[in-house]
Amino acid sequence: MSAEVEKVLIIGSGPAGLTAAVYAARANLNPLCIEGLVVGGIPGGQLMITTEVENYPGFPEGIKGPEMMQKFRDQAERFKTRFVTQDVDRVDFSSKPFGVWADGKEYRAQTVIISTGASAKWLGLENEQKLQNKGVSACATCDGFFFRNQDVCVVGGGDTAMEEALYLAGLCKSVTVIHRRDTLRASQIMQARAKAHEKISFIWDTEVVDVLDVEAGTVNGLKLRNLKTGEETLHPTEGLFVAIGHVPNSQVFKGILDQDELGYLVTKPGTVETNIPGVYACGDVQDKLWRQAVTAAGTGCMAAMSAERWIAEEEFKGA
Repeated sequence: MSAEVEKVLIIGSGPAGLTAAVYAARANLNPLCIEGLVVGGIPGGQLMITTEVENYPGFPEGIKGPEMMQKFRDQAERFKTRFVTQDVDRVDFSSKPFGVWADGKEYRAQTVIISTGASAKWLGLENEQKLQNKGVSACATCDGFFFRNQDVCVVGGGDTAMEEALYLAGLCKSVTVIHRRDTLRASQIMQARAKAHEKISFIWDTEVVDVLDVEAGTVNGLKLRNLKTGEETLHPTEGLFVAIGHVPNSQVFKGILDQDELGYLVTKPGTVETNIPGVYACGDVQDKLWRQAVTAAGTGCMAAMSAERWIAEEEFKGA
C-alpha cells in the first residue's frame, strides 16, 4: 500500500475531472488526478478530438478543444493538483481507504471522484476516422453551427439521431437521416417531430459503407448500400453526423458501482453520489442526456464540493 492516503483522488481529466480538481485543490485537499481514460483514451476527454468549441461561456471567439482542455489543466495545476498520466486498471471500494490501481501501482484515498466520460460509437469505417472534424462529427450541438445552410446526413434511428436531426434542421439547408431498418427505434413523439419537419428526409434499409473524400480533405459524399437489394449508390452531402449512441467508460467499475442498462453510473437524484458513500461520479460517465462540456464541469464542481463536505463530516465523527 502507498504510504500516503490521498484526501481526493480523481479518475479522468475531461471538463468534469479538471473542474473537480480546481475546486478540490482550492479547498486545500491536495487532489491527485489519474488523467488517462479507463479504456485507453488520451488525457482530456472527447474535447481533445474537437476542433472548435463555440458554446462554452467565456470564449466569445471560440477555442479549439485541445487548447481549452490545456487551459483547464493549467488552472488545476496552478492550484497544485498532481497528475498521473496512466489508465486505471482496477478499483476496490469495499473498504476504506478506497483502492485504485493505475499501471500496476496502488493508490489509496478517502474519497474518489469518477469522471471517466463516455465515448461516441462510430461506424468503424477507415475514412470516417480520417475525416473526423473535417465533416464527420458525433455531436450536432457541438459542431452543427459550422454546417449552416449546408446539406448534411445523420446516421441512426434512435432518439439521439432524431434529436440531432431536429437540431441540425434549425441550422442546415437539409438533413437526410440514414437508417439500417425501415422503422425507427426512437420514441413516437420524436419520430413524429422529425417526420413532420420539412427539412428532414429519410433513406431506409441502408448503411454507409464509405465516406468521401479523403483526398479533398473534407466530406463531399457518402457511399451507401441498400441492405435489401445490395445496390450501392453515391449520396452527395457536406457533413456526416454519426448518432448511434455512446458507451460510458465505466467498465472497470462493473459489479462495484450501480450502473443502468447502458453502463452509465447511477447517482442519487439531484446529487453526484454513487451507491458507495465517499465515491462520486460526474460528467458523461453518469450523464446520458446532456453530454456537454459545461454540464460536465458543473457536476465536477458538485463532486469536489461533496467530497470536501464528506471529508469534513468524517473527520468530525472521528474527532
